Amino acid sequence: MELRKTARACNAGTDDEAYLEALDMFLSGTDEKATTHAYLRRVVDRLPARRTLLDIGAAQGTTTRYLAPYFERVVCVEPSEPMRRALARACPQAEVVAEPVGEARVDARADLALLSHVLYYIPRTQWAVTTARVMEWVAPGGVLLVLLQNPDNACMRMVRHFTGRHFDVRELVGELAALAPGLVGRTGLDVVPARYHGRSLEETLTVADFLLSVPDAPSPTREAVEAYVRRHFDNEDGTYTFRHDQHVLSIERPAP
Repeated sequence: MELRKTARACNAGTDDEAYLEALDMFLSGTDEKATTHAYLRRVVDRLPARRTLLDIGAAQGTTTRYLAPYFERVVCVEPSEPMRRALARACPQAEVVAEPVGEARVDARADLALLSHVLYYIPRTQWAVTTARVMEWVAPGGVLLVLLQNPDNACMRMVRHFTGRHFDVRELVGELAALAPGLVGRTGLDVVPARYHGRSLEETLTVADFLLSVPDAPSPTREAVEAYVRRHFDNEDGTYTFRHDQHVLSIERPAP
């Protein structure tokens, strides 16, 4: 897949098969799902109840499928039609809401809610509003996990270099106190490690372009991305590696 073709598809949004193809290529080379699932299992083990899972931005359902056996009910919010088709195959028992999180109507009180790598696509000024909306769907005693890449990792340094954009979930913590009473209790911040390993330059360039598909940001040239990848990620054996550790902000809703 050509770099510019991928960029156009990704910048057009997640309603494109090319976006799903690039996502699958990224996931095939990263240990992100393995490390994230291990972390989530520890969270699930500590939950006081496991009635409902709410997965916002469920994508193709890999994590939904992993967590579903631990819950009586699974509800997903996923606005992308190609993603919903993959989600239905991965987790057919899930109830799926097709609208974006800002427009979705969710009839659920989740014991565990995930807002995983969604805030990149939401204006920074709307992060707190979006979080408050999701917390309304969390049951008292339940928890919301907000996942974003650590802004200091190698991947996000590349994003900042080419787009000037900076995404830091830690900035949200200070805004939570202003939310409606009863929504936010204890909070915590963890780091979940992740590493991408590309088997070839072409594969790594496609993945880099996918990761650079920040909404409303210009697409860099192939030559510029290739030069960056060679300089920063080259293992000198034909493969390429970079870290993309994640921040996980946990927000508990107080029990009555």
